[in-house]
Parts: sequence; structure tokens; C-alpha cells
Amino acid sequence: MRTVKLLLSFAITATLFTSCYTEVNIEDGLEPGISINQLLNSHELWYVDINSTKGFGETPFLQKAFTISFRNGVIYANNNIVGLGENGNGFGIDVGEYDAYDMVLDVSHDIDGFETFDVFQIDSNTIELYNPNNDTSYFLEGYQRSNFDYDFVFYDNIHYFLQEYEAWEKTYTSEFGAINEFDNENYLQFLAGGNDSTFQSSQDENGTSTNNLIWDYTGIYGVGDVNGDMYLKTLTLDYDFFNNEYFELSVINDGKIELFHPSSETVYEFEGRGYIQYLKNGDTKAKGKTTVDKKRKFRKNKVENPRENTRVK
Repeated sequence: MRTVKLLLSFAITATLFTSCYTEVNIEDGLEPGISINQLLNSHELWYVDINSTKGFGETPFLQKAFTISFRNGVIYANNNIVGLGENGNGFGIDVGEYDAYDMVLDVSHDIDGFETFDVFQIDSNTIELYNPNNDTSYFLEGYQRSNFDYDFVFYDNIHYFLQEYEAWEKTYTSEFGAINEFDNENYLQFLAGGNDSTFQSSQDENGTSTNNLIWDYTGIYGVGDVNGDMYLKTLTLDYDFFNNEYFELSVINDGKIELFHPSSETVYEFEGRGYIQYLKNGDTKAKGKTTVDKKRKFRKNKVENPRENTRVK
């Protein structure tokens, strides 16, 4: 533990008096009187702040997790946005075992194998996990389930929510709104992996099995924020042949979204088909099929809504 001592000296009648003040900065160790196991168990959930990661390596199970928890030698993780706050009573799923001693955390992940970390307590609710094997640090913020904002994590990661279904099927189109090219699109797919911003669309008839969909177009998409409204997002689909399509995106529930198309004032609803569960592993499954695995990435720039006038919900 780093201790800063401030020495203030005053000379009074040739006599030197020294005053000492101690400021505690928890950076190189633990709070006095607390063990590493007590530290890891001091919070029920540790949010993996992926944007604060330092280093160029990757630790797979941390890269895909939104939260991890340390409970009696077992590690739990929330790897999916769908069901966040409900799976495992908020803890997520069992992903492996751990052992903590001195300032070391050893993890035996069920699929990714063994990892070891040096643990640093940054402050009362932040820890750093440094992986010496890849010279990378992950920073975890501690919460109790009762004060953890599951909604914030959900809406701050809509990009990944869209990727957790094999396809999104259009199930509703409003009677109001001008006829437009997007009326013909019946399915959307948002792909994980690669550049992490690829979408596909299909004009196949409603009710088509996701296994039989023919994807007519592949392009780039972006999800953006709306100032002052955490629950409203923007979705930009880059269609080269009829320019970009812009939507206001609202989440109805874990399996249904609403897209409002400002240029035509049409409202669409899409429902998720083929839920993809990011298991306690690198083996990602959707209805028995292995898919590209998800990895959370640093996302500095989000696509903002270019339209000044948006619908008031």
C-alpha cells in the first residue's frame, strides 16, 4: 500500500516541530485487514468495464462477460444481454472455478482453461486483474445485485443484444406511413465477429425457417445514442443501392424490438428467432448450431442519429 506522508515544518524560537498527515491510496495492495477472498466476495457482481482495458491481449472469458461473480470457489458470468438480471438470480451461469491467495487469482475456466492474474485494489469498489501472460489489465467495478443497474448495461450494449438471435423477423408494419423500400425487408441479421458491424437482410416470406433464409444483402450497421433518453437508440443500416436507412430503435422486451422510420413515419416490429446463448465457453450455440463467438470490443465511436427531429415517445 502506498502511503504519502506530508511533513510540515515550522521553526519557532529555534525549535523544529514536525506534523504528519497520512492519505491512503489503495493501488498496490489491499485495504488493511482484508484478505483477497474477502475483497472478491465484498461485491456480488463485478462489472467488466471493457472500455478501460489496458494492453493489447485478450482473456477470452473476461472479453465475453458483462459481469462476473466469485462465490465459494465458483465463478459465475453474465455473457448474454438477453435474460440479464434473471439468469442465475442475476449472477448468470457457472463458468469455472477459482482460487485466491496473497495477491493472486487463479481461474480454471470450463472451456478456456487456466488463467492467472495479479489482483490490485484500486479503490473500495474497483479492482484490476492483470494477466501477466498477455500483459493486459481488466478493470472490474463492484456492485450488489440490489443496486446494480441491469437496465443501463442492457441499453448500453444494444449492439450485442441485436447479435443474440440468428435472425429478426418483421412481425408488424403500421398502416400509417409512406410506402418505402424497407417495406420489402422481412428479416434482419446482425453478425458477431469480423468487423462486429455487419448486418444482412432478406425479403423471404414470413414464417421461413432461419435455416432456409436467403440473405439478399450484406452491409454495415451502427447503433447510436439519443441525448437525454437512455431507452431510445438509433439504428443505421447502410444500403448502398438505396442509401442508408435510419431508425429509432426501442426495445419492447428481450425478444422484440420496434423500429420507427422517420423518413416515412412507418413503425415496424421485429421478433428474435433462434436465440444464441453465449455459454460458459467459446462454443456458441443457436438451436444446436455452432456460430461465431462473441467478444466484447472497445467501442469509442457510435453512429449518431443524423436527423435533428425525432419522434417523441
